[in-house]
Amino acid sequence: MITKHTISILVNNQPGVLQRVSGLFGRRGYNIESITVGESEEIGLSRMVIVTNGDDNTLEQISKQLYKLVDVIKVIDLSKNPMVARELALIKVNAEPSQRPEILGIVDTFRAAVVDIGPSSLIVQTIGDSDKIDAMIELLRSYGIRELTRTGATAMIRGAIK
Repeated sequence: MITKHTISILVNNQPGVLQRVSGLFGRRGYNIESITVGESEEIGLSRMVIVTNGDDNTLEQISKQLYKLVDVIKVIDLSKNPMVARELALIKVNAEPSQRPEILGIVDTFRAAVVDIGPSSLIVQTIGDSDKIDAMIELLRSYGIRELTRTGATAMIRGAIK
């Protein structure tokens, strides 16, 4: 059964590692739905969080292939555990002064924030799981979305890890 998987990959913080990891996915025909990369808690190591789709066999193959890369230290399928996943989106929406109270009602409902106000637009920042962001985008579409950018998911397992 094809399901969404969130994979955490601990890698050496070296030039070219991101290219090698993403290239591995592309060469094998696996799609990356989102990818985030940043420094980890250990000096010299970065953590990649990749969201991809596939069955358990596909995920096992991805994991085996990743471990063949020299700079890969650890691969964890976060989806197999209770996890916290968050994404950030910036949404520039058409907002004439007469429409702003309605838009601000949506912003408040989603516990989002207005981070910029222009003469005929607002930039809204929202943080949450992908479903929350998708729902907010859908509600703002009727006002006209001028620009949209999303970070992709970042995630970690809840509680203590052993």
